[in-house]
Amino acid sequence: MVDLKNDATDVQRLNQALELLHFGFRAITAHPDETLAALGYSRVHHRILYFVGRNPGCSINGLLGIMKVSKQYLHRPLKRLVEDGHVRMEADSRDRRSKRLRLTAKGARLEDSLTGSQRQQLAGAFRQAGAGAEAGWRKVMALLAEDM
Repeated sequence: MVDLKNDATDVQRLNQALELLHFGFRAITAHPDETLAALGYSRVHHRILYFVGRNPGCSINGLLGIMKVSKQYLHRPLKRLVEDGHVRMEADSRDRRSKRLRLTAKGARLEDSLTGSQRQQLAGAFRQAGAGAEAGWRKVMALLAEDM
């Protein structure tokens, strides 16, 4: 176990890991952020497009659960994506009160452009680092995600 109060080496090592996480995240979001800004969108718009694209037909409540966000956080950006023709919102055939979400062709193209560049970055980094490093990275990310 790491004793953060008594081991300056551990603190420095963890600070370096946090810096790598910060700079890696900045690098992987740079291209999508530029594209989103040109459209007047933000990262939350990309997240919505990404998760609706991976979960076509999900309900709004389902999307809230997947993204682990509040209705207030999701409402405005989702509404804008619907208004701009990127996401289609339809009443559920069994429960008219529930809305189902799908990307339109326009939304799928935008999502692929945004996420495609990120997939390429990850593929290149994984290729350079090797399978063992990729497995270690996935393990660390999964453990961090479990803390949510």
